[in-house]
This record gives sequence, structure tokens and C-alpha cells, in this order.
Amino acid sequence: MAPTPENKESKSKKVIKQGKPRNYDLGNGVVRFSRSKMYHKKALYKFVGKKVAATKKPVKPCVIEKPIGGDKNGGKRFVLVKKRKNYYPTQDKIRPRPAKKCFKQHVRKLRPTLTPGTVLVLLAGSHKGKRVVLLKQLYSGLLLVTGPFGINGCPLRRISQRYVIGTQTKIDLSNVKLPENLNDEYFRRERKKRSKKEEGDIFQTKKEGYKVSDQRKADQKVVDKLVHEAIRKHPDRKVLLAYLSAMFGLKSSQYPHRLQFLS
Repeated sequence: MAPTPENKESKSKKVIKQGKPRNYDLGNGVVRFSRSKMYHKKALYKFVGKKVAATKKPVKPCVIEKPIGGDKNGGKRFVLVKKRKNYYPTQDKIRPRPAKKCFKQHVRKLRPTLTPGTVLVLLAGSHKGKRVVLLKQLYSGLLLVTGPFGINGCPLRRISQRYVIGTQTKIDLSNVKLPENLNDEYFRRERKKRSKKEEGDIFQTKKEGYKVSDQRKADQKVVDKLVHEAIRKHPDRKVLLAYLSAMFGLKSSQYPHRLQFLS
């Protein structure tokens, strides 16, 4: 059989495998070889003190000599290569400068390890040390996480990706559809205007604390139910429930600089 054009193209295209660099990151900012070790491995000491002569670029002439005919013309004339403009404006044109980008125009970048369903460890806030489930990234760039509340008492809340540690434990949330009202406006608190203080009213009025609304409670139950169903489908659901309910901590034989965290 004659080779088809598809087989010819497949043979011509060779898969180039990129090798691993010899000085790679071991984790947490620690590289395999030190700076002095790489100095000897690259044999940089051979190039110390050596100077390479700089190559001079050919300079283009600004003026060209042109022969001029006639007895009274002098025989030659020097002409500019780049002719000058016939008109120069008295004022520079006002160019419209691009305005500064607002926060809503910023690009929200997310670490590749933080995907929906990843179990995270909170590092800040009133729930720090708890393991939570990542639901999605909001438009503001913050992460929407939940405990769920029925397991470890962490409700629906937003947190920056700087204050979380990604783990290798993941829950399949591909079939979970979250309510559409869970956005940045949903978590905005209402600030009521203070009434003018009158005489004798300074110590009588008390500052009202934050109270969870009925809508927030209803949405929390809906999200908890969806996450619980996803956890039940996990093969290690019993271990996963105990894992989410336990606080993150280091034992006596564990050291932070030896642990490997997801970037």
C-alpha cells in the first residue's frame, strides 16, 4: 500500500519532549542546587575577566554627494538622505491618553491548582485552620468557599487566594449547579445611616451587631445539600468527612519547611 498523506504528515511531525531542568524547584522556594554549585556546573569561572569586542554597526550617511551638470553649477552638490519637513506645527498635537484601568477592568488570575471542588486550608479569619471546599471564583477575584456548615461550622464566605493552602484532596463538583445569586453583591453588607445623637442618647443606644438573614440561611442549606451529595459519591466518604471536620495542624515530627504544599 502507498503511504497516505496523513501518514506522511505524522512521520514528518516529531514530538519534541522537553526535559526537566537540572536545577528545579523542590518546593516552597527551595531549589536543588545552590548559587555557588551552579556557578561550577555551568563553568562560569572560565568566562571571568574575558571581554568580547563590541561589534560596531555601520553608520548610515546623512548626506549623499550628487554630480550636477553645467558650467556654472560647481560640478557636485550634497543632498540630505532624509528630507526635512516642509511644515512644522507651532504646537504639539494633544494625544488622548488611556485612562487608568479601574478595578473592574483588572484581569483576575487564579492559581492552576485551585479548581472547583479542591479542599483548601484557611490561613486567616475567624475560621483559620479549617478545611473548606472551593466552590468557584467570583468576579472580584475572591474565592467562594464553604465548610460545609453542617460538618465544620464554616458558612458560605469569600476569601482571597493568598490566604489559603491548596491540598491534593478534591471533590467532584462537575454536576453541581450553584444558585445564581451567589455573587459579590450577595455578600455586600447594608450600611445604615446613623441618626443624629440627641442629649441623653449616647449611652442608651447600643450598636447593632451582624445578624444572619433568612435568605442566607436558606442558601446555606441548599449549598450544603449539594456538597453533601457530592461527598457521598466519593469512594472514601467516611475518611473525607473526618478530614473536613478536623482542624489543620502540625505534629511533633512535621516541619513546615519539609512539607510540600500545592502552589
